Amino acid sequence: MLRYAAVDIGSNSTRMLAAEVLPGSEPVVLAADREVTRLGASVFQDGRISTQAIEDTLRVLSRMSETYRKLDVAGVRAVATSAVRDASNAPEFLARASSTLGVNVEVISGREEARLIHQGVMSRWPQNGKRVLIVDIGGGSAELIASENAALVDALSKPLGAVRLQEMFLHGDPPASRELHQMSEFVDEKLEPAIARLGLRWDRAIATSATAAAVVSAVNRVSRSRRDQADRLRASTSQVRKLYSRLAELDLAGRRKVAGIGPRRAEIIVAGAGALLRILERFHIAGMYYSAAGVRDGIIADMAARGVGGERARLSRDQRKEVERISTRFGASLGHARRIAQYAQYLFAHLQPLHQLALNYGRQLEAACYFSNTGHYINDSGHHKHAYYIVANVDLSGFTNREREFIANLCRYHRKAMPSAAHPEYQALAPEDRRPLHLLIPILRLADNLARSPEQDNIQIVSCEIQPARVLLKLRAAREPDLAEWAASRVSDVFEEVYGHPVVINYERS
Repeated sequence: MLRYAAVDIGSNSTRMLAAEVLPGSEPVVLAADREVTRLGASVFQDGRISTQAIEDTLRVLSRMSETYRKLDVAGVRAVATSAVRDASNAPEFLARASSTLGVNVEVISGREEARLIHQGVMSRWPQNGKRVLIVDIGGGSAELIASENAALVDALSKPLGAVRLQEMFLHGDPPASRELHQMSEFVDEKLEPAIARLGLRWDRAIATSATAAAVVSAVNRVSRSRRDQADRLRASTSQVRKLYSRLAELDLAGRRKVAGIGPRRAEIIVAGAGALLRILERFHIAGMYYSAAGVRDGIIADMAARGVGGERARLSRDQRKEVERISTRFGASLGHARRIAQYAQYLFAHLQPLHQLALNYGRQLEAACYFSNTGHYINDSGHHKHAYYIVANVDLSGFTNREREFIANLCRYHRKAMPSAAHPEYQALAPEDRRPLHLLIPILRLADNLARSPEQDNIQIVSCEIQPARVLLKLRAAREPDLAEWAASRVSDVFEEVYGHPVVINYERS
């Protein structure tokens, strides 16, 4: 399983999300944090991030980094958006923020921000077959994203964030009618080219970010403490209009009493709700749904899609060089060993929901793929035991003694009997490695058997589906892989013994 962390340094709030990702499943949230830091307030006034905002944000980033570091995440991405894009002292802030987090903080464009928002929404709430307008009103900018059949079609970033509009127009408490009118005209002016470019035909509108959360919560009378229940709730445009009119008449103390609107959000909710309302009205949309997904979710989904951190489950360059050197020394075919390793890596990744092993076991599995057939160098009979002897005694650099013993045991059990308390090799294992050994034996056996077909058959694993009653492995090859299919079927009993699922092989011709 892979764990990732995402940090979103916005114009109003700084957010962190850490999640665990398993293939074919929704991310499991491990930690989430958010704090209002108002980077944009000073930027939209005088073009610089204030000293106080920098210190407040660095304090929050330090806390967030402590959280995700404890979770052993495989990848971290930190981004900054509108306020930092506009700040004249952005280099100073970015250097200090990067040092605090221990990773480089990227200033992303409005379009990249929109892409991540889209990816985050679709990862949590796919919109197949629909034309959807996604609206994200942040602190400094508003992202307008056109999506069709769950694919991003176009995206625009406009300077219509809640903090920016508040600083530019709304100075009274409550704001004066003239201030509200000027803000509305400004929003309309910025929306005009977006309407011409994106069009007016939408099956659904989805709004993200804290402004949308507050509006939907207020309309549906969801308290701020239960805001997680607002996800996918709807607010009609007429309801948003009614709420906006009410909020615009209240002072700050009155706005803070409205259900679903927090004390800090109340300071900028008139600007945010006003921008959201004009977007709905100008795009002729009857209502919008709220999605709790955002940039952080998009970062997590994006890193998972790119396999960030997957290298932790694979041999390093030096380790691979070493295992290839030793395997060829004992007569193993590198081409054959690489095929076994390719299949094993695929299975290790796609069976994560079943075995849930730490990534370092993937490296040891890959090493065993190179050594499993070295025992033939001594004798074909009992070659699995000879492979154990070779790995356990050869001069192998790049691995700890514990790892070497684990790899040797994987080779020992890549065929024939399963581990037994009567086996001294098994007893030599660290106790905490015994369960991982059992879980990886069927994977190594399956990979080894798939590689038995002649190389010209070029067998590919199309998919590995974990179904309620079985694991379905779909293969593709130029001709029917009789030998591989037969050999793989022989692993099914052991696979079911270990995982509680039989493995079923399906084949299609390429």
